[in-house]
Amino acid sequence: MTNDEMTLHDIDAADFIRTLDSCKGDVFLETNEGDVLNLKSKLCQIMGIANILKGAVISEATIRCANPEDEALLFRFNLFKEVPKQPQ
Repeated sequence: MTNDEMTLHDIDAADFIRTLDSCKGDVFLETNEGDVLNLKSKLCQIMGIANILKGAVISEATIRCANPEDEALLFRFNLFKEVPKQPQ
């Protein structure tokens, strides 16, 4: 794993999507099987949640951010479960 990649653990899907919505650049989910989803895409988010609800499990995947600020945002979410405040 390089500096611009991270692995997420035990995430709340709704909080994760809210955090993704706060990201400024593209955020990619990459699996060991070679699948790559752009998580800034609502379609990809829906597909991911649908798989989770059907019982599909991604045993190992990596998050890669195009913007370093997004990497810090997702790191804080992963470690501290911090969800950015949404604009009113």
